[in-house]
Amino acid sequence: MMFPMVLLRLVDLVLYQLLANSYYRAARKMKSYGFNLAYLSSKPPHQPCSFPSITKCDLQGRMSQTLVCDIHRVLLKSKSFFPFFMLIAFEGGSIFRAFLLLMSCPLLMICDYEFKLKIMTFITFCGLKIKDMENVSRAVLPKFYLENLNVKVYEVLASTGSKVVITSIPRVMVEGFLKEYLSVGHVIGTELHTVGCYFTGFLTSSCLVVKHRALKDYFGDRKPDIGIGTSSLHDHLFISSCKEAYVVNNEDNKNSTQNSIMPRDKYPKPIIFHDGRLAFLPTPSATLYMFMWLPFGIFLAIYRILLGIFLPYKLALELGVLSGIDLNIKGTVPIKTEQNRGVLFVCTHRTLLDPVFLSTTLSKPLTAVTYSLSKVSEFIAPIKTVRLTRNRKQDGETMQKLLKEGDLVVCPEGTTCREPYLLRFSSLFAELADEIVPVAMNTHVSMFYGTTASGLKCLDPIFFLMNPKPSYHIQILEKVPKELTCAGGKSSAEVANYIQKQLGDALGFQCTNLTRRDKYMMLAGNEGIVQQVISKKCS
Repeated sequence: MMFPMVLLRLVDLVLYQLLANSYYRAARKMKSYGFNLAYLSSKPPHQPCSFPSITKCDLQGRMSQTLVCDIHRVLLKSKSFFPFFMLIAFEGGSIFRAFLLLMSCPLLMICDYEFKLKIMTFITFCGLKIKDMENVSRAVLPKFYLENLNVKVYEVLASTGSKVVITSIPRVMVEGFLKEYLSVGHVIGTELHTVGCYFTGFLTSSCLVVKHRALKDYFGDRKPDIGIGTSSLHDHLFISSCKEAYVVNNEDNKNSTQNSIMPRDKYPKPIIFHDGRLAFLPTPSATLYMFMWLPFGIFLAIYRILLGIFLPYKLALELGVLSGIDLNIKGTVPIKTEQNRGVLFVCTHRTLLDPVFLSTTLSKPLTAVTYSLSKVSEFIAPIKTVRLTRNRKQDGETMQKLLKEGDLVVCPEGTTCREPYLLRFSSLFAELADEIVPVAMNTHVSMFYGTTASGLKCLDPIFFLMNPKPSYHIQILEKVPKELTCAGGKSSAEVANYIQKQLGDALGFQCTNLTRRDKYMMLAGNEGIVQQVISKKCS
């Protein structure tokens, strides 16, 4: 019975609200604004402003005061919320949902703000699992929100004791970030209709939040101390109910440094872990370029994989660079002193391809040990890979045997990290060898991340190699002096911490005590070994 009701609501939305109303409104807009294409953007027509700029707001003595503002175009600099809907559609939904949202852009251009928001909400959320939205809200959106924060508005927000955000944006898209990262006490946003564990894509009976009405309903006769809005007429009604009112002017943004990304050291809470495939803010134009690039990117990734599998090291390296891979190599391999044992290369872990790029750079075969590797990644790997079991004694014996056969690569962090941080190093490797060579590795991508915590790990190398110009920085450090190894009387933990610090200093990264478990609990809600447990049960 529920499906026919949802279908009827969909037909009503498309036939009446979107088509009839939108064409009528579009005709009125064309009559009023002619062919002014600038009006088609999400930026509203300029309104005469009677309120002072946010730059005039004094930050002193605000801790006892209450601030109310919106996140759209106030806390965030972006003039459109489309990129954040696209992130949910792509990361929480699928590439087909993201493509459908992109194809709706021409229709969005002729709709007013209210219907534009309803269309984006329906396409993004219809049939989306609530759990998937929660994952995106926790692991994907915070990074992009922080990079888009308006520095001055955030400073005013942080100076107050009580914070309330009222927005017409769906509450589920912003509440987690606002409360966890900006310490906002209450978030009032548009509520979405759900059936079971799925969103229907429709709004609840309360419809879109009207900010000045929501403010009055929440505060009653009481007036908040500070209100921040834009220069639009609707926001004037909203902030005029506050004791002090300020606006975010476009002129202020142009004449200040607010258009730059917020410095990492000013983040209210550090972003160490985040998930998702997209490495860029998916504006309509950027998303269009991505879809245009996809066919070429897939072909290019396959070509680059085949180079590593079938060609000699030097030729594969030269052709890989010609295909767009940017390699920055520093340092040389120290002279080997023990003839019957291999060298242990200890690397920072940025992607699954770390040992492959190191092997190709050194032009010598290496063996890589890993805790988890998909069958696909294992099949296409051009070097020998060996799985570890997480049993310390058994893994130690395995690595000892491999070192007798040749050189070995280990990533003691146990998992990848995208940001400039190093996770805690496992000390097992320090007990196995006296010839230890630290290798500082870092990557940069412009379109797709080559790592994931909740997606298909077998696609990690492919996504990395699909980037137009993926970059790898490889710096081979000096061999660890023997007196600083276990053979010199140091404990394995001291050796591991020493090497972690050396690598952190070489890359300019901050060392942490965080582990693989911390990462997966934060991003995926598990300890990162769920797939392994499932495979054991199935076998």
